[in-house]
Amino acid sequence: MEIAFSPCPNDTFVFYAWVHGKIAGAPKLNVTYADIDRTNYWAIDQTGPEVMKISYAALPYVLDHYCLVPSGGALGRGCGPLVLTKEPQEAATLEGKTVAVPSDRSTAYLLFRLWTEQKLPKNNIFIKVMPFDRIMPAVAKGEVDAGLVIHEARFTYETYGLSLLQDLGEWWEQDTGYPIPLGAIIAKRSLDKEQLAKWARQSVEYAWAHPEETSDYVLSHAQELSAEVANAHIELYVNEFTKSLGEDGYQAIENLLGRAMKQGLVPDFDIAKIRL
Repeated sequence: MEIAFSPCPNDTFVFYAWVHGKIAGAPKLNVTYADIDRTNYWAIDQTGPEVMKISYAALPYVLDHYCLVPSGGALGRGCGPLVLTKEPQEAATLEGKTVAVPSDRSTAYLLFRLWTEQKLPKNNIFIKVMPFDRIMPAVAKGEVDAGLVIHEARFTYETYGLSLLQDLGEWWEQDTGYPIPLGAIIAKRSLDKEQLAKWARQSVEYAWAHPEETSDYVLSHAQELSAEVANAHIELYVNEFTKSLGEDGYQAIENLLGRAMKQGLVPDFDIAKIRL
C-alpha cells in the first residue's frame, strides 16, 4: 500500500509499527515522506498515494474522492500554531504588516485567518508563504513582521529571541471549547476506511507500548531534532484522538470547517461527508 506522511516525530511514531511489519494482517507500506504542504496539493490534484496525511484545512477540497480515516491523525489540546514576532506587541499592530506562513492550505493558516477576522477589524495583512524552517530566522532578522509556526517551533522559538503574540490553539479552545484539528489521515474512497483505522489504531497502541523501540526510526527522520524535543513533540501531538477521533473529534472538525466555509475560507462542501 502506498502512503505519504511527514517525517515529523508524531507521524513516524504513529506509523512505526505498521511500517516495520508489526501489525498482523496489515499490508506492507511503501512510504513517501513529504511535508504536509505537498500532500495537501497531491490530494487536491489526486496525484498522491492512496493513503496520505494532509491538513484538515484541505479536507473540503478532497472529500469527493477521499474519506477521512478516524485514526492516526493529529487533533488535540495545547498544541496549536503560534504567531511570533521579534518584539512583544499586541495583535492590532499586525494591521498592514507581512506575516510569513508555511502554507496557505494548512490548518494553521485557517486558524490564523479565523483569528484575524475576529481580532483585526480591517484584516489587511499581507501573507508570504515560505519554507517552515525559514520563518523564525526571517522574523528574527526583520525580513517579515511576524511568523506563523507549527510543530517543534513551539519548543524552540525562544532560542531565536522571538516573542509569542498569540497561541492560536489557546484562542481556539477558549473560543469554541473544542480541541484543534490539525492533521488528517485520508484514503481513497475505494478502500475500507474502518480496516485502515483498525491498523492505524494498532500501530499507535504498539508505539505507546514500545516507545523505546521507535526511537531510532523517529530520530532518523526528525530533521536534526534532539531526542528531548522529539519526545516532547510526540507527547503533545499523539493522544487519544490519534487513536480514535470519537464524537468530540468529529464535532471539532465539523465546527472548524463549517465555520471556515461560512466565512468563505474554504469552498462549499457537503459537511456530512466528513463522517462517510
